[in-house]
Amino acid sequence: MDRRRRARTAVDRLACGRDSRGTVRTEVGSLIFKAVREGRPYPEHGMSTKDWAMIPPRQIRLDTLVTTKRELALDALLADDSTFYGDLFPHAVLWHGEMYLEDGLHRALRAALQQRTVIHVRVLDLDALMPAEPAR
Repeated sequence: MDRRRRARTAVDRLACGRDSRGTVRTEVGSLIFKAVREGRPYPEHGMSTKDWAMIPPRQIRLDTLVTTKRELALDALLADDSTFYGDLFPHAVLWHGEMYLEDGLHRALRAALQQRTVIHVRVLDLDALMPAEPAR
């Protein structure tokens, strides 16, 4: 089995089970994330790197995050400089009560490998910015 395939398999095992939308859901006692899914279920927010930098980071438990990527490059995760480039803090989007990890999967996994259950994350609250439409 090549490295990429092993990495995909490892990420898929971070959570168990699927819901009707294809989201991989965790069971009680899950290892790392609340769920692993592919793609962003929330609308495009148009945040630039500069915009993200204006949001102060806050502590978030890893087991409350839903990933938006099912795959990662294992060699990039294990590289010494894998967390050197880009924002120091991962980016998450709060949408319909769920916290989606938009950017920073490598950082979150590194934290988990270091036995940390909490990381500092910049959180964009789309629930507050885009209130739900009233029921008709």
